[in-house]
Amino acid sequence: MVQRTRYPAELRERAVRMVVEHRNEHPSEWAAICSIAEKCGMKPETLRLWLRRAEVDSGQRPGLTSQQQERIHELERENRELRRANEILKAASAFFARELDPRLPKP
Repeated sequence: MVQRTRYPAELRERAVRMVVEHRNEHPSEWAAICSIAEKCGMKPETLRLWLRRAEVDSGQRPGLTSQQQERIHELERENRELRRANEILKAASAFFARELDPRLPKP
């Protein structure tokens, strides 16, 4: 399942790059984010989150990269599917054990 985003990837990359390039021209990073977010037609918090994600992905900040997070989500999904399959197999095993055991009374 592909998650649709409101903003294209090119706009995200460009906005983040603009903040990095023009950070020194503003009194604070937040001021740069607000200025560039307004020019790009988005909320400053959106751009701030993109900037933090880019910093983590590039190794400038600690945390899980986007690829690592995606892999974790894939593994969690696979784990849920395997648990579900395991429960089905356990139930089937118990059912057939009752059916094939001549000592147990039939329901």
